[in-house]
Amino acid sequence: LGEAKNLPPYPGPNKMRDCYCTVNLDQEEVFRTKIVEKSLCPFYGEDFYCEIPRSFRHLSFYIFDRDVFRRDSIIGKVAVKKEDLQKYHGRDTWFQFQHVDADSEVQGKVHLELRLSEVITDSGVVCHKLAARDLECQGLPIVNGQCDPYATVTLLGPSRSEAKKTKVKRKTNNPQFDEVFYFEVTRPLSYTRRSHFDVEEEDVDKMAVRIDLWNASNLKFGDEFLGEIKIPLKVLRQSSVHEAWYFLQPRDNGSKSAKPDDLGSLRLNVVYTEDHVFAAEYYQPLRDLLLKSADVEPVSASAAHVLGEVCREKQEAAIPLVRLFLHYGKIVPFLSAIANAEVNRTLDPNTIFRGNSLTSKCIDETMKLAGMHYLQVTLKPIIDEICGDHKPCEIDPVKLKDAENLDNNRENLRHYVDRIFTVITNSGVSCPTVMCDIFFSLRESAAKRFQGDHDVRYTAVSSFIFLRFFAPAILSPNLFHLRPHHPDQQTSRTLTLISKTIQTLGSLAKSKSASFKESYMASFYDFFNEHKYADAVKNFLDLISSSGRRDHKRIETPIMLKEGFMIKRAQGRKRFGRKNFKKRWFCLTNHEFMYHKNKADHPLCNIPIENILAVEKLEEESFKMKNMFQVIQPERALYIQANNCVEAKDWIDILTKVSQCNKKRLSTYHPSAYLNGHWLCCKASSDCAAGCSPCTGGLPANIQLDVDGDRETERIYSLFSTYMSKLDKIQEACGSKSVYDGPEQEEYSGFVIDDPQETYKTLKLLAATVHTLEQEHAQYKKDKFMKTKYGSQ
Repeated sequence: LGEAKNLPPYPGPNKMRDCYCTVNLDQEEVFRTKIVEKSLCPFYGEDFYCEIPRSFRHLSFYIFDRDVFRRDSIIGKVAVKKEDLQKYHGRDTWFQFQHVDADSEVQGKVHLELRLSEVITDSGVVCHKLAARDLECQGLPIVNGQCDPYATVTLLGPSRSEAKKTKVKRKTNNPQFDEVFYFEVTRPLSYTRRSHFDVEEEDVDKMAVRIDLWNASNLKFGDEFLGEIKIPLKVLRQSSVHEAWYFLQPRDNGSKSAKPDDLGSLRLNVVYTEDHVFAAEYYQPLRDLLLKSADVEPVSASAAHVLGEVCREKQEAAIPLVRLFLHYGKIVPFLSAIANAEVNRTLDPNTIFRGNSLTSKCIDETMKLAGMHYLQVTLKPIIDEICGDHKPCEIDPVKLKDAENLDNNRENLRHYVDRIFTVITNSGVSCPTVMCDIFFSLRESAAKRFQGDHDVRYTAVSSFIFLRFFAPAILSPNLFHLRPHHPDQQTSRTLTLISKTIQTLGSLAKSKSASFKESYMASFYDFFNEHKYADAVKNFLDLISSSGRRDHKRIETPIMLKEGFMIKRAQGRKRFGRKNFKKRWFCLTNHEFMYHKNKADHPLCNIPIENILAVEKLEEESFKMKNMFQVIQPERALYIQANNCVEAKDWIDILTKVSQCNKKRLSTYHPSAYLNGHWLCCKASSDCAAGCSPCTGGLPANIQLDVDGDRETERIYSLFSTYMSKLDKIQEACGSKSVYDGPEQEEYSGFVIDDPQETYKTLKLLAATVHTLEQEHAQYKKDKFMKTKYGSQ
């Protein structure tokens, strides 16, 4: 979410607004930005990433204004259809805000059956009867926490409009109506002088059936419109029965705004990927080819290295490669091989790992995945403190505010830098083993290549751990899940100054002051020009890059994995207590899952991780509430409602991951609740009856990683498929190199080819496996197209 421009001014004297933006799947909010105060062109600069846990029709962005009374009013929205997301993929786009009214806020679908039959009346006249059967709806919006839907069925003709109404279904957004309404389509005229038998034929082709869905409201404002569909009776020409699912649509006369450009606009960059993943055996050839990359001599001839050569951005290749190699436990040999090759191509020890190569992108990605909890333990407490304190730390005399004192600011900043430097250099023992193994191989390669330079074994490691791990996490804590939002301007500036200083301290540059362009930074850095800082950095780097450091000792301080407000149902531990729903602050560490009345209070309940036997979704029918899940313990289940579908999935995933190794994990569970003396799902009356459905939690035991190897291989296949023309170019380059082996041809000089024959072999195998998968996808699409019936769900 970038920024909004030209919002309509507030009707008061100051005209400015305090605005925030939300990201919604249809109308369900899954993310909210910070509030930007007093602006009509608010800048957000916030990233939000999520797996999408359910089907949706629109990705919507709403902008709200918070007024003096802390009430929120909607200014406008941007809604992008799911099928249009690909058009805007990966580039900044400005979207105009549209008006929001009830007639445009539509989601859900309806299942309908129409039947036309001939009936002979008492007087012997042939008459047509139309039966409209409204079977069910799915995915209607929840309005103010509930949905009490009913439908009206209207027969529309040139000279008539006849409406009938279903019963109201309470507290459900997936109502089962199954009601049939009859309409006479041809009716005899009343008696006229001319003849008893004159019949006025109504033209069925000009008629239509309209279904409107409403939310029955007990408020004085009347019922809320949820959407409509209109079906012409022409559909009954071919056969007398028509049954289909329809998406609900906005109302025909939905109020169109006169001027579409008067609400301002929003800059978005949406990256949407959808992977169609086959079963594991389809990917075997490609997966084998990728996983043996570390053993190919030279490594530049391997499938994984070739992927890095063909992708436009190295990052595109790095993400799926790292996840795949981590999943199969082969990341260290692969990174050692590509790092070693890069070190051998480097001419100057001062530029080691400074480029955006495949090696540096892959190591960045590995640190992000494997080191996320390391960052949480090391930096989160102090970053939270800096964001909470709001102490002034500006040391640029030009930017100093009137009331601020330069010496005080300098002291504040020095205090923070010292604290962060100390927590980093004391954290060597907590550094994840996989990162230590990678740093060990970087250090060895660099020391072997540049034997005359004694510092290179440190700079090779510090260029990653300080420059590309700690410094960016301090600079943008929201991107590393250390803070929920982008920090405010003053805090952001403080973090920038700390990040710059830490980066320089960690880089062990020979002339420190010269590495700063700004004179105020150079003079501030004099505080840290003591030997003890350089020694602390070297000790830390030695510890995290020493071979054989297999410290499997569990980190004794609990690591905070996730926290936030949710709603829970009372567990019935008191004999006569009411089982009502209450809002609680939940915290999950690697030791226990607990909830508190408020964030700062003592926990009301602690569930040790080893007592979690399963974590599963709870069917909506249990309490007529969405986004519910259950944490199953030996004596009872805790029922919890998350704020939205994305958050529910996140909680289920992480709770499942931390409890994966529990010895008593269940293999079956009850998908519904135990209410009124029986389980709603299987009707068993005993509250300790064995589960009736198999558990779903098939996630790896490792807390940090939840990787689907087949999905990552599918991602890599689609990249190869996209860049097929570049693969052909490398093949040509291999041919020209091995034939001429003279001066390199200009058009092929962009590729790294150390061994043309080995590379050519790999390319041939790659082309064959990609081609086979392409055919499988094409065949699958063809079969699906043949089997899909229009109007099926």
